[in-house]
This record gives sequence, structure tokens and C-alpha cells, in this order.
Amino acid sequence: MMRIFCTRMSRASVVWGCVALAPAFAQSNGESANLLADMRAVTGDMLENPAPGDWLIWRKSYDSLGFSPLDQINTENVDQLVESWRAPLAPGAAMPTPLVHDGVIFLADVGDVVLALDASSGAELWRYEHATDPDRTGAGLNGKFGIAIYGDLLIVPTLDLSLVALNFRTGEPVWNHAIAVTASSPKTYSLRASPLIANGVVVQGVTATMVPEGGFIIGLDAGSGEELWRFQTVAGPDDSGGHTWNDIAHTERQGGSVWVSGSYDPELDLVFFGPAPTYHTAPLLDPVAIQGVSNDALYTNSTIALRPRSGELVWHFQHVANDQWDLDWSFERQIIEVDVDGSPRKAVITAGKIALYDALDAATGEYLFSIDLGLQNLVASIDPQSGVKTMNPNARPNAENAVLVCPQPIGGRNWLAGAVNPESNMLFLSLAETCMMGGPTGGDSQLLSTGAAISGIAPPDSDGNVGRLQAINLETRELAWSFREFMPPSSAVLATGGGLVFGAAVDQSFKAFDQTDGEVLWKTDLGDIAASFPISYSVGGKQHIALVVGQPGLHASALIGIAMQTSGDMSRFSGLTREGPSLVVFALP
Repeated sequence: MMRIFCTRMSRASVVWGCVALAPAFAQSNGESANLLADMRAVTGDMLENPAPGDWLIWRKSYDSLGFSPLDQINTENVDQLVESWRAPLAPGAAMPTPLVHDGVIFLADVGDVVLALDASSGAELWRYEHATDPDRTGAGLNGKFGIAIYGDLLIVPTLDLSLVALNFRTGEPVWNHAIAVTASSPKTYSLRASPLIANGVVVQGVTATMVPEGGFIIGLDAGSGEELWRFQTVAGPDDSGGHTWNDIAHTERQGGSVWVSGSYDPELDLVFFGPAPTYHTAPLLDPVAIQGVSNDALYTNSTIALRPRSGELVWHFQHVANDQWDLDWSFERQIIEVDVDGSPRKAVITAGKIALYDALDAATGEYLFSIDLGLQNLVASIDPQSGVKTMNPNARPNAENAVLVCPQPIGGRNWLAGAVNPESNMLFLSLAETCMMGGPTGGDSQLLSTGAAISGIAPPDSDGNVGRLQAINLETRELAWSFREFMPPSSAVLATGGGLVFGAAVDQSFKAFDQTDGEVLWKTDLGDIAASFPISYSVGGKQHIALVVGQPGLHASALIGIAMQTSGDMSRFSGLTREGPSLVVFALP
């Protein structure tokens, strides 16, 4: 199939040039197969200080910044970017991140398939398919974020709740750890996050949406797969924080799913994760009159800091207590140095669905500051010392009427991870401008156990533009530029040392923005929707941009629905060609 790619002829021009390219489906040969034999084992030092041309961790580095220092592709030449090759993938829902090491791409495809590809051509080097146990396999929700690499192993989360280690040169299994669970059926759990390798331990979050006792995080020995510890993200009655569940029984406490990968600070030897809220909101709606008991529901919507070797909880900070609207604070925890009162502080920053960033001291969890991106109407004020939020009345649904809540559960932001350029301290985040009418309680809502209805609407002052890419200056804590368009974003963003930000939208577009002002410098039609995490890597001295297309899940579909609802004009999506799933790679000619 011939495909058309368009690029602007120059930065000063509004004229776009188009070229027809055929997809490249390369086959393996002896030269590319030698790549596997030449690969170096990945050490802890390599993970801590990744080579610029490799992409070894979900968001490139332990700090989850989503930043590549590569600058061969830059603001002056990105308008020449063309498709280099694409490799076909399986149909289904997934949000995968390719890993790249020593010229080889490793990718988890739909259905517990793992591929090793030549990063120069896309030639397949080996393929592994896990023998998935149907008795332990659930819906898989929206698919997996990806895999991890350590030593000569790939660590692969599976649909049947196992972690499998593969020899990265051959694809052969080395160990297989089936995660034990207490619920009656393993099918109610899933593994969505990429594993995190920290201090020789595989740290994996587990989702447990409507399961008694909730989600958890486990630590496995990377060499053997032996389980070393597990941390329950829903505090039991006898645990620290157990008094925060409104005096309900342990079997009624649900939520705390960990469906986004964690971050790691080797200097502090701490991993940072964000458990999600609960859907079982009814028992938490009205506080009980028992001294010392609250309905905060720890450790939902918190940042938790754990020791990777032991699972010890070192500190926690709850961003919003008793979330009644499924507005998670479960996304990436980014580690970056910020200035606070004239002194540098190592901070963990994160934003929930309400698109409000909290910054915490990485060593202690002390609250530092917040930055509100202007999409929410739930938080009335924030205590400047403690970070405790005073909520507006609409944070609590009522039985009498519906209330305006911004955003809706699809989020002002969602799993679409932001990127930080540490050289400029600029943060970039994809947003969707959404609201809802929430409530009254007592209905038959399938999401929240209060029965509160959720009906999506446009923000009251909407101009019809749903999508936004927002730049934030972390030095001044001020919003910088915004790029707004009708189309909602569909992918995470990637920042590079070439002064660029890359991101995709639900209209199949993929754009390169100037980091300084948000100007669109390059744009192409991917041929399908990208609901994934773009990366950049270098092989043979040549920089590439890569992302998976054609495997959108619930989130992308919901965003299309929101955009259609906002405009009432379905014709805007008539150009979706949906050519099928593939890994697409771009480079300069």
C-alpha cells in the first residue's frame, strides 16, 4: 500500500510538500542476526546512566522524564523527517513502549508476543509467544505499557498474571513467576505497567479494580524471579493507614490499582509509585463518627516511596483523599531538581487527572508546591505548608442533583505521560479539556458504587478545541505556551535535545513542536491512531523517532467520542484510514 507523508517546506513557509513512500517490511539476514550476539549485558550503571542512543527504560531514564538528549533531528531540519520503515504488528488494544539496546528493538506486541527487531531496518530477529493460561487471563484492560531489560534478560508481564524472563539474544524463557493472589479468580487482576528494575529487583505494580483488599506492588529477584516482598496499596485494618477506610471491613476495601510504571532514584534508593483510587465509593461517601477514623482511603491517590530491596514504606503523600469521581493520581512520578526559596531541591512531581501538579521532596515526601494547569474546578485552595487541599462542594456527589465537575474521568490528563527537558526545566503535557455533570447518587452507574451518574459535557467556556499541549516552566512555575486544537491527543509526548516535542492525536496525526514556543514544525499522517509512547534512539550514527500505531484502546475511543460530542460534527473523523497496527520509525533522509 502506497502512503503519503507531508512536511512543511521551511519554517517560514505555510506550504507543505508531500511524498509517496512504500512501507518497508524487511526480513532478517545474517548481518542483522549478528546484532544479538554482539549485545552487551545491561548493568545497573547502564540503567542509571543510559547511553544517549539507547532506550532502556519505559520513559528513557529512571527519572521518567521522557527526554532523549539526541539532537541530530532538530528545529532546523525536522521538516525533512520521513518514514524510514514500519513493521506490522497484531490487532488489539495496547500502549507499548519499544526498548532499544545496541541496535536491537524489543517490543511487546498484543497477545503476550515479544519481538526482537533490527533497529536499522525492522527485520525480525526472533519472536516469542507466551503460552497464556486462559484460567488466569482477564480482560487485560487497555493492554500493557511494555517490558524491562536487565543483564541479558527481558522481563515481560503477561496477560495471565506472570512475569517471564527471556534471554534477550534468543527469546528463550529463563524463569517464569506466576503471581499468587488471594481473590477467587486471578482473572480480576492484570499487569499493565512496565516492570521497573531497581537495585537488582524487578518492581511490578498490579491492578485489582474491584477486588477485595485491592492492588499491590511486588518485588522479585531479577536473577531468579523469586518474590522478595509485596506491598498492599489498600491499607488493611492493622496496617499503618488502616484507620482511613471509614471502619469498613478489609474485604470491602478495594482499589489502589498500580497501572503506571514507577520511577527510581538510585542515590536515595527509593522507588516512587502512584496507586489509583477506588470505584467502591459508597462506603466512603459519609464519614463515620468514630474518633481516630477517617474516610481518606490510604494509599489511594498517593505518592508512595518504597525501598526496592525490602518493600519498606519510607514515606507517603496523599494528593486527594476520598476521591469520589475516579480522578486518579496514578501517573508518572518525575524526578527533577527544582528551586524552592532559593535552594535546589530534588523533587518528585506528578499530576492527577485534574491536571494539577504537586511537587514533593524526594527524600522525605515534604510538600513543596503545586501548579494548576487550569482545567479543574474541584480544588478550592491548597495549604502552602502541608499541601492539604480544600475541596469545593462538587467533590462530593449528592442524592438531590447533578453537579458540574471538571474534568470528567477520562481526565484533563491521563496515561499520556508528560516529558521534561532537564536542560531548560520545561515540562510538556498532553491535555484534554473536558467536564461532566456528576450525580445524583443512587442510580445504576457501572463505574462508581454510589451510583452517581456521569454525563460528559464540554467546559462552560469551550471554544470547541478539546486537545491541548501545555508547556510549563518549572523554574518560574508558570504556564508557558499552549498549542490547542479540536483533536484530542492520543499519545504520550517525547522531548529531545534537538529542541523538539513530539506527540500524536486521534486524527492519526503526529507532530513535532518547537519547545520554545509550540510552533508546529512538522506533521504527518501515521495511517492509524497512535495510543502509545514515542521514543528516540540512535543506531549507526543516525537518530530515529519511533512509535506504535493502530492498537488504540478505551481511552482513544473515549476521546474521539468527546470530540464528536463537543463539535457535533462526525465528518472531522471521516479521514481516519485505520490502516492497521505497526511500529513506525522516522529518520532524516
